[in-house]
Amino acid sequence: MKIAITGKGGVGKTTFSAVLSRLLADKGYSVLAVDADPDANLALALGFPHELAEEIVPISDMKNLVAERTGAQPGTFGTMFKMNPKVSDIPEKYCKEYKGVKLLTMGTVDTGGSGCVCPEHVLLKTLTTHLIIGNKDVVIMDMEAGIEHLGRGTAKGVDFFIVVVEPGERSLQTYRKVKQLGEDIGINKVYVVGNKVRNKEDEDFILSHVSEEACLGFIHYNQNVIDSDRANLSPYDQSEETKIDIEQIYQKLRGFSDVQI
Repeated sequence: MKIAITGKGGVGKTTFSAVLSRLLADKGYSVLAVDADPDANLALALGFPHELAEEIVPISDMKNLVAERTGAQPGTFGTMFKMNPKVSDIPEKYCKEYKGVKLLTMGTVDTGGSGCVCPEHVLLKTLTTHLIIGNKDVVIMDMEAGIEHLGRGTAKGVDFFIVVVEPGERSLQTYRKVKQLGEDIGINKVYVVGNKVRNKEDEDFILSHVSEEACLGFIHYNQNVIDSDRANLSPYDQSEETKIDIEQIYQKLRGFSDVQI
């Protein structure tokens, strides 16, 4: 099972990614959570102690690893390097684990523009493909908005693209963009989770823009989730109501006949 979770900044996709990861781990699944958002904070949302979270080094920042696997120094351009570096052992070697969830933080490439072909970029892209196509864990990827960084073949290996939205036009615009990007490369399995929902009017607003078939469910606004962020605690440990909401979303995921979860 491979799940890519996206959405515009601030909608709560990291909260959803963290609670879903912890929920599945508690159900006995082998879960690998992947922080693929440049603004990486999935570790804290999962409940990692601050000291353990501080030990995490993003893969893109591991200069020796990048050089070893690609044959070129990070940040170099115009030099020869491997386009298919070995990555199969990276999840096991470099992930951190807490409460049954393994975490791998990808990092980002800050040089050369979004379309750069540099050693770090190649390593991250190859690793992403392996996690989706070759890894046997349940993989939950907390991603930045959009799916442009997934290649056509990689994207087709994802079982669910889930866009977290708020009951507002801007986040629903992100959903429409992701849906269109998916359709452009032959991906039609793009779903929505409504977050920070306060009442039926909020639910109806989301459903006026998203079909009921595409909406996996709603996570209701909960002050305990806000407080957990301030206290640097996982919402999974602080909000029973949010766990119940995401349990219902999980049950709907299970209802898809072609997916085993």
